[in-house]
Amino acid sequence: MKAAYIEQTGPPDVIRVGELPEPSIGADDMLIRVHAAAVHPIDTYVRGGAVAVELPQPYVLGCDAGGIVEQVGASATHFRPGDRVWCTNQGLLGRQGTFAEKLSVSQDWCFPLPDEVSFEDAAACALVSVTAHLGLYREARLEAGETILVIGGSGGVGSMVVQMAKATGAQVIATAGSDDKCRRVEALGADAVINYQRESIADGVHREAPKGVNVFWETRREPDFDLAVDLMAPRGRMVLMAGRDARPVFPVGPFYVKECSLHGFVMFKATPVEMRAAADEINHWLVQGKLRANIAARFPLDQAADAHRLQEAATLEGTAELPGKIVVTID
Repeated sequence: MKAAYIEQTGPPDVIRVGELPEPSIGADDMLIRVHAAAVHPIDTYVRGGAVAVELPQPYVLGCDAGGIVEQVGASATHFRPGDRVWCTNQGLLGRQGTFAEKLSVSQDWCFPLPDEVSFEDAAACALVSVTAHLGLYREARLEAGETILVIGGSGGVGSMVVQMAKATGAQVIATAGSDDKCRRVEALGADAVINYQRESIADGVHREAPKGVNVFWETRREPDFDLAVDLMAPRGRMVLMAGRDARPVFPVGPFYVKECSLHGFVMFKATPVEMRAAADEINHWLVQGKLRANIAARFPLDQAADAHRLQEAATLEGTAELPGKIVVTID
């Protein structure tokens, strides 16, 4: 089978596209014919060696996939050959990734793909939508009528948070860094979008939510806790999902006096039961049109290195704009 893989960590140039043996499946596994995968910042960190994890040799890139079941293991009862599925949570913890024509994946990490949803949309939504769902409902327990501030509303996770929060009935305030990104976030349903290149986030939020926000969703690698505590309403909840190496100052007094709470989480540590509950609601929203994939660029598998270069340029170098997800198509 054709796959995009690495034999050592390093820059995008270490990515190879070539033939690898078709993966075998265990009793609880399924063999999936992959049609689309997605690129995430975490993919570039693993490939570059910034996240030190033990990798198979060779290591196939990628976390998400949309495809069709070709074969099931002896104990796999959730799906049958021919079923359309999507999966996430691959490419870490010793598992092979999704940038390949065939993928062996445990049935616990696979979810049905409705006929109305394309493989590309499924791949683009998978990791980011599960992350958004876990943060909004398992952690922050967002409710209808509350107000949420989404830092980086045009990004992969941020765009999912905006849409899910709106579907829940919350007032959604988001930030973005250009007029074009602001328009994109407005189209996703945000009630107000603050262009932080033109106006400070603090001024915009004080105008839109003078009593404060109930949920502060932080996507930046360097969180600003002084800003967050200032902008949160009493008993506000702050969600952290980035900033692995950040060590910012934390305003302890204002934080606890305001009875705020801080919720840090990692999507890859969610249980299969938690992920399945998220996937069920995500599928429902995708079919209803309340959740839409935010795809910014597409690359064929042969150009996997170019896809990584673009993601890295946008995430780490700040030399490219990427108002959405990168999808890799696998024919």
